[in-house]
Order: sequence, then structure tokens, then C-alpha cells
Amino acid sequence: MRYAIYLTVLACGAILNSMQIDRAVAWGDEGHQIVALVAQSFLDADVQKRVNALLAADTDSLTAHDIASAATWADKYRDANMSNSRERTRQWHFVDIEISAPSLDDACFNHPPIPGGTTASDGPAADCVVDKIQQFAAELADPGTDAEERVVALKFLLHFVGDVHQPLHSSDDHDRGGNDKRVSATGLSAGNLHHFWDTEFVNQLGPDARTIASDLIGHITKEQQAKWQSGGPVDWAKEAFATSKDDSYGQLPEPNARGSFRLTDDYVTTATNDVTLQLSKAGVRLAMVLNQALRKP
Repeated sequence: MRYAIYLTVLACGAILNSMQIDRAVAWGDEGHQIVALVAQSFLDADVQKRVNALLAADTDSLTAHDIASAATWADKYRDANMSNSRERTRQWHFVDIEISAPSLDDACFNHPPIPGGTTASDGPAADCVVDKIQQFAAELADPGTDAEERVVALKFLLHFVGDVHQPLHSSDDHDRGGNDKRVSATGLSAGNLHHFWDTEFVNQLGPDARTIASDLIGHITKEQQAKWQSGGPVDWAKEAFATSKDDSYGQLPEPNARGSFRLTDDYVTTATNDVTLQLSKAGVRLAMVLNQALRKP
């Protein structure tokens, strides 16, 4: 009897947990690990040493302190709800540019300034991933930033540069970035559209993060690297938004009588190609951000 009650409590806890998480994480752990591993291969040698040293000095136990694990920290920190971290940081992971009336300023809450004397990690809760990338990059580059805050800035950057490249973290169709659209596809378990772009399409690329990252790295040309290292978070968000408008939302079939969407094989192929490109771009651009912030003058 006690065992049955225990199982019921566990089930109720899981349901409450799922209700509290109102947006899916971008890319899932594997996607973020892929971005970090791709970035690692494009870091300057001295910058890679600095990244490793910063992570080695980290005393936080939410993740391991290698670059791939640290890239998942921002989600772990939010979900652990440490010092109200869920409410304080959850909106930093995305920029909800509306498909019907696109406005980056609206999606970024008109870019609230960080109060004087306040760190980026204690900035306004109502802010977007575009602003947070810029703020944390500035902190990481500033040798006067408190040592602990520099580690935090690095970990947020490892995650947020990946986030802004997930098309459904840079767009919205009044559906919480695809979370309210139920979808299914041949060979894949039914779920919501956001989850498919976070995880299911990433899983099509290979068996694990290191294998996928190695394959992506091997296909990135010098020309692509140079082209992708232009612009900044605003440009990257607009680029991801265009992919979402054209493909994530634009290629959806008509919903069935129950309001759910059966994705075609062509949709899955297009989405998988988009995810391949977005993960590759994110890795190259993350390396650029870190190289610029940590490179010796």
C-alpha cells in the first residue's frame, strides 16, 4: 500500500513539474552539447585554455565542467528554481517574434537596461535572448568583471547562442513557440511542434552529440565559416525567424479534425536539413563570440 502511494506521489510530482515548465528547452541537452562541441573546434588555442580554466574554477554542481556539459547549465539552473531562477531567467531563453506582426523590439520588451551596479545575471526578468547574449558577452570580455560572474556569463553564452538559432525560439504564432501545436510523423512519437524541433529532428542526425558534432565539423567549409561569422545576435534571431516562417510554420500541412498536424516526409527532411544548418551556424558563431571576448589583445 505504501509503495502504491509512493508511486502516486511520484506521478503527481512529474505532472506538476511538466505543468510548471511552460516552454520546452531549445535543442534539448544533446543539441546544446553539439553546438558547444562544434564551437570548441573553432576556438583559438589560447581561448580554449581560458574557457577550460574558467569552467574548471566553477563550483556549481548542476553540471559537469566540460564545455559540452556546461552548455546545458542554463536549463538546469532555470529548472532547479534556485533563488527563483525559473521566474528570473526563463524568458531569457527565447525571443518571441510574432509571425503575424514581427517586431524584435516588442519581443525584447523594448530592451530594458540593466540597472547601474547590477550584473547581467541579475538583470530584468522581462528580457530576451538577443539582449542577454550581448550583455553576457560584454561581461565575459571585461577583465574587471567579478570572477564568479565571468563563469556565469560564459555558461549562459554557451547556452544562449544555441537558443537563438533554434527557429522556434526566435518566432511565435500565438502558440508559445509551437508548444501548443500537436504534431506526429512516421516513425516518431507524437508530441508538440516545439519538441520536434528541439529534439526529434536533432535525433535524426546521429546516435550521440559527439558523433553528430564531428560530422557537422567535417562539412563546414572555410567559406561558410567566414560567412557565418558576420553580424550578431539581432541578425541571427532574424535569420532563425525567417527559417521558422518559411519552414517550421510555413510548411505545416493543414490540421486534421482534432486540430493536430501530421507532418509529411518532405517536412521532416526539410526540418532535419534546417536543424543541421542551424546547429552548424550556432557552433561557428559561439566560437566567434568566445574568441572575441577572451582573445588576448
